[in-house]
Amino acid sequence: MIPVDPVSPDWQALDWIGTPVAVLDRQGAVLFANCALENLLGLSRRMLAGMPLARLLADAGPLARALADVGTLDDAEVRFSAQLIGAHQAPVEVQACLRAAGPVRPTLVLELALPGAHMRQEREERLREQGEAYRELVRNLAHEIRNPLGGIRGAAQLLQLELPGPELADYTWLIIAEADRLRALLDRLLEPHRAGGQPGQVNIHEICEHVRTLVQAEHPQGLALRRDYDASIPELHGDRAALVQALLNMLRNACQALAERIAAGDAEIVLRTRVAHQVVLGHRQHRLALVLDVIDNGPGVPETLRERIFLPLVTGRADGTGLGLTLAQAIAQRHGGLVECDSRPGHTRFSLVLPLA
Repeated sequence: MIPVDPVSPDWQALDWIGTPVAVLDRQGAVLFANCALENLLGLSRRMLAGMPLARLLADAGPLARALADVGTLDDAEVRFSAQLIGAHQAPVEVQACLRAAGPVRPTLVLELALPGAHMRQEREERLREQGEAYRELVRNLAHEIRNPLGGIRGAAQLLQLELPGPELADYTWLIIAEADRLRALLDRLLEPHRAGGQPGQVNIHEICEHVRTLVQAEHPQGLALRRDYDASIPELHGDRAALVQALLNMLRNACQALAERIAAGDAEIVLRTRVAHQVVLGHRQHRLALVLDVIDNGPGVPETLRERIFLPLVTGRADGTGLGLTLAQAIAQRHGGLVECDSRPGHTRFSLVLPLA
């Protein structure tokens, strides 16, 4: 076996590739794992170095056959399907391509393709386009409604002064109250796109603990709020107040989905932070990114809402406004990131992804 060299300069260039890649010896042991593979597995390259790749697969048979086939020719290329087992997740379906690295060193290169990898970029682009369309719509809506709404309210106040008796005052008060309600709704629609506060260096775990305390005070019984933090995450540059609001909206959205479980006493939300490597956000590749997950054991997002969950006024609750996640997404995009959703019954994960300097 080739001596394990996790920092070989010949392989470090693979860290700049967004595709998960491993360098193997002829027996299938991992010599090097790039950043994308570390992120996918939740394991560091030092932990992976020297480990038989078969231990990371649900079925080692396809890999064994590929190793045998690729060993016959230096320029051979073998493709196969596999299920990759990470540290903290269910098996991930991948398409693998194994090829010889060349006759100079008896090593093999394994490239893994996630079937839905291209879909993530398309989904991110769609979310950004939706955000731009929403901003333009709200600006036009506010302009068209604010002026006549103010006129209606003012006219109702003048009419109230001219009424001969109090018996019709209830109607003018109703007009004024409804005008105020619509004005407040407009303000909430505009809120995500107003200029934020003064950005600075913020500690994401301090924000998590602050928001966790607020939510736990709102739900002292029936809800377990668990932490799973990566303490090595550095500070990031951002607007603390805005990030607190974004995370608070995400947690409150989870609590609303968990209403029945909170009543039953078995609701759970996990706050998890991780560092992702070589992440593309808004057509820019970032060497490091923060991934803040809010994971709940609720019923999941209905299928009919999954593609529209971040649009304003879209909600699955009769008394909901559908603005909480819209605001969280707008704040994330203002910081160069985004909020993603992955949901199935019993496991819903909203992920706030932000670039790290």
